[in-house]
Formats: sequence, C-alpha cells, structure tokens
Amino acid sequence: MIQRQQTLWLILATVAAALTFKFPFATGEEIVKNTTMKQLVETTAANNFFTLILTIAATIISTITIFMFKDRSMQIKLCLLGLLIAIGILTLYILEMNKLISGTPAIWALLPALVVIGYFMAFRNIRKDQKLVKSLDKLR
Repeated sequence: MIQRQQTLWLILATVAAALTFKFPFATGEEIVKNTTMKQLVETTAANNFFTLILTIAATIISTITIFMFKDRSMQIKLCLLGLLIAIGILTLYILEMNKLISGTPAIWALLPALVVIGYFMAFRNIRKDQKLVKSLDKLR
C-alpha cells in the first residue's frame, strides 16, 4: 500500500538506515593503540559491531513493517521496536563520536535522526488508522 503515509515514512526510515553504511556520522582523529600517532577516522554503521547489528535490524524491521499493512496491531508493535532500535543506534553513534579526539559530526549525521523520525511518524499514522477503523466498526 504505497499510498498510505506510514508506508512513505517507513521507506524513508529504510533508505536512511541503509545509507548509514555508506556515509559517515562523524569524522575525527583517534590515537593508534600503543603509539602516539593520530589517524583520521570516519564513523559509519560498519565500524562498530553493535551499531552494525542494530542498523541491519532497523532496516529489516522497517522493510517487514511496510508489508504488514493488513495487521495494524503487529505493525504498531514493529514500529515501536524499530523506534527503540533507532534510538539505540543514535545513542551508539553519539558515544562513538565522543571517543574521537577532535570529532565533528558530518552532514550525514542527520540520517540516524531521519530513521527515528520515520519510525515515529509511521507509528503515529498507523495509530491514527487504527483509531479510524475502530470508530467505523462502532458505526456498524
């Protein structure tokens, strides 16, 4: 159901989560272990194991949620799970950025925030549809 608003928000969340593998969240310098040398580092979804797993999970959940349009209660639960995972991803990115010596967020740091926004807006629209269907069932 591409014409539903929540589908568009979930597509936004899917695309933004997938793009975090390619584009960095932050760039900065870190000290190489056992030396005093610094090296330039870009933090992406693939740099940290937990961020990698959570980003894959967020991408898969948003894709599955798109096709669960006939079961709105399950769609709501998956959206809430995806929202919690997206918030966890954003938290992990911020913690990784704080580990850098001179870390500055890149313009692509908006991508994890877009995942959170996409899940939240999809949740709102699914809940609105659920209320509408329940109100129509009362009229029957």
